[in-house]
Amino acid sequence: MKIAIAGGSGFVGTALIDELLKENHDLYILTRHPDKYKRRENLQYIGWLTPDSSPEQNLDGLDVFVNLAGESLNSGRWTPERKRRIVESRVEASKEMNRILSKLPDKVSVIINASAVGFYGISDHETFTEASDSIGDDFLARTVKLWEKEATKSRSYSKRVVLTRFGVILGEKEGALPMMVLPYKLFGGGKMGKGSQWLSWIHIHDVARAIVFCMNNQHIQGPVNFTAPNPVRMDKFGKEIGTVMHRPHWLPVPPFMLKTMLGEMSILVLEGQKVLPNKLAEEEFTFTFPTLNTALHNILKENSHV
Repeated sequence: MKIAIAGGSGFVGTALIDELLKENHDLYILTRHPDKYKRRENLQYIGWLTPDSSPEQNLDGLDVFVNLAGESLNSGRWTPERKRRIVESRVEASKEMNRILSKLPDKVSVIINASAVGFYGISDHETFTEASDSIGDDFLARTVKLWEKEATKSRSYSKRVVLTRFGVILGEKEGALPMMVLPYKLFGGGKMGKGSQWLSWIHIHDVARAIVFCMNNQHIQGPVNFTAPNPVRMDKFGKEIGTVMHRPHWLPVPPFMLKTMLGEMSILVLEGQKVLPNKLAEEEFTFTFPTLNTALHNILKENSHV
């Protein structure tokens, strides 16, 4: 297939490219700086979101458009300026995606657009599936709704639109896990906040595999929860890190300290929601890492002595 990926140099995009190249697809990575990258077999970089770029000229016959572009949520304190960039970068990317698709002679088979479980809002007792309404009015919930509203306009240009609502993605060097593991490396790990908040997580390898699964499965459309089938509460998450790394889980981090350090961004670790991947389960997607223990052993194997 001929596949365009916006945001291909990021955490999820890099893993997805590796997965797709195994199947010899033709990949076109949309970037503001195509000259920074070297063209490889089945992989080329083309410019977008600059005044002189016209990526549609290279995308005739496109089968799939994957939009992962946008300012990272955990790239720093949520100042007013960063919040503005978080929102505008995603809306801008979605608008440009739709402009590109409108210029192509044929509809694409499927559009995969990044989203987040933040859509649902925060709760210690609710269980959310793709059929759940949002109960959230925090910054993240409002932002995700804006992303999805803009992305769903692409239905005019495709046979299917899939909104991948990512949970907390676990990987070795990027995402939230390195920050969460650091205190344990220093023998200072412990409960973060009240500890009862839910963490709906997923291994980066399963993220990439599930995106490819959604590309290939024509029954899947609309929102899809990208979370492992076994979410855990935050205190359990910390204990598992300690067990795998052979480190103590003993030094609590009080909420006020995290709020002081992270500001509004502290919601990412102090609050959560229990989100289940019902659509992936219904279509019989098999997780390589369905449990937190197996995921952490894989990611932290150098420190776990396994």
